[in-house]
Amino acid sequence: MFALLKRYRPVAVAAPLMLAMIATAAAQAPYPNRNITLVLPFAAGSGTDTTTRIISKELGTALGTGMVIENKAGANGSIAASYVARSAPDGYTLFVTTNTSHSANPYLLKNMTYDPIKDFTPIARTGDLPFMLVINPEVPANSVAELIALAKKEPGKYTYASGSSAAIVAGATFARLAGIDLLHVPYKSSPPALTDLIAGRVSMMFIDVPTGLPHVNAKALKALAVTTKKRSALLPDLPTMDDTVKGFDITSWQGYFGPANLPKDVVTRLNAEIRKVVERPDIKSQLAERGMEAFSGTPEEFDAFVKEQLLVWEKLITAAGIEKQ
Repeated sequence: MFALLKRYRPVAVAAPLMLAMIATAAAQAPYPNRNITLVLPFAAGSGTDTTTRIISKELGTALGTGMVIENKAGANGSIAASYVARSAPDGYTLFVTTNTSHSANPYLLKNMTYDPIKDFTPIARTGDLPFMLVINPEVPANSVAELIALAKKEPGKYTYASGSSAAIVAGATFARLAGIDLLHVPYKSSPPALTDLIAGRVSMMFIDVPTGLPHVNAKALKALAVTTKKRSALLPDLPTMDDTVKGFDITSWQGYFGPANLPKDVVTRLNAEIRKVVERPDIKSQLAERGMEAFSGTPEEFDAFVKEQLLVWEKLITAAGIEKQ
């Protein structure tokens, strides 16, 4: 028996060494060498989800790996943001998010579970998601001015839903600038809010164009205006909120982040491939059809933009008089 054990001892000793060598080789293999998970702060069917699926399909092909989308909706995007912030900075868990988590939340939430600057590595901006004001067709208004007149005639009767920080801020800003009394009805994400709006349980909503446009085209909702100060190239016939409510100018942006301390070479690779995808005419066209104005830039440009947007949204939220929850 002793002789048998002695005979197989080299194999027993070599096995752990071989496993260690395999693990080391995998770790040193060019990035990426396994699936990448894209964490989203909104539910399936949201604007961010729809546009990310278009971009990620091409990005996975360019990187030669699988892309897994994981929707972690709730708490104004804080659940997803905190999850990514605490993930390993290896490039295999990324965050595709908007101004909700990285511009507005610091001024809307009392208890922040992450820092939008310190806990993340900016990778690439992918474009803007313009918002628009939509109403249930049963609301007897065909313009923003008519809607304001109705709300002034019956204060507190009309309600606005929200499924994101941008929608919260837009609704509160509209009520303040127009001098009307609207009841806010918050939702976990945009899709369930839209369901209730279409059913007539709420009166109106500020919704990103990718999510709301199909319902407008199907006549299930009526679009009154875009929230950007200038008319959107995607919806050139739709008036702006500023046409009636002076000073109204709100835009939602979208981009990719990694956890803090993401290696420079990983950031460079991801940025290069994302920019190639976003700048492709066919991808731009697909995204435009869904209401997204696609463009990109360097990680440094995105970093500066995110810091600038914190100041922009602080002013918006303070002016709207929204208290932290």
